[in-house]
Amino acid sequence: MKTKSLNTMAFYIVTMVTSIQISEELLEHLKKMKIHEKESYEDIILDLIEDRLELNEETKKEIEESRKEAREGKVHKWEDIKKELKLNV
Repeated sequence: MKTKSLNTMAFYIVTMVTSIQISEELLEHLKKMKIHEKESYEDIILDLIEDRLELNEETKKEIEESRKEAREGKVHKWEDIKKELKLNV
């Protein structure tokens, strides 16, 4: 009886697979992001999505503000910061 119920359950399990098109450049980026050779591109993409979803609205605002400041040249050189803080790094 158990075999029949397992077969019935297996019948209802549907796996949906699709393909996407990406540029060669993006493919190379994804390849470099692999932690181990057998890691799938799906796992990499899911990790990226998860990371992005974890950012709250305030953090997203701060990141955008930082990008804007960088584009406007409102940045400090690492050498100047080390000198000002007397860091020997």
